[in-house]
Amino acid sequence: MITALLVALGAAVGAPLRYLTDRYVQARYGTGFPWGTLAVNVAGSFVLGLVLGLPLSHGLTALIGTGFCGALTTYSTFSWEALTLARRGERAKAFAYVLVSLLAGLGAAALGAILAAAV
Repeated sequence: MITALLVALGAAVGAPLRYLTDRYVQARYGTGFPWGTLAVNVAGSFVLGLVLGLPLSHGLTALIGTGFCGALTTYSTFSWEALTLARRGERAKAFAYVLVSLLAGLGAAALGAILAAAV
């Protein structure tokens, strides 16, 4: 029961942060490319790599890894935005978004794990 509350607490921070980050990035860079979702997904991947690479307690891992990162990142929005770009005929942009998201997300997670191992 405590673990579920920690996950909920982390999510209560991660979800609004995702929303606010996306709004800020869209206001600054426009809506032609999903930079906001890309930013939160890469940042969340980095934090998750760091969290899983550190010797944290089960509770902290649930709070930060599952709750915060789970709510900060969004696979469903990533998928929807990629499909929307493709449906608008912007197939090259959709492909670039998927490729950059996957490579940057995996790279950020690996970087987080490497930094955690160095600590």
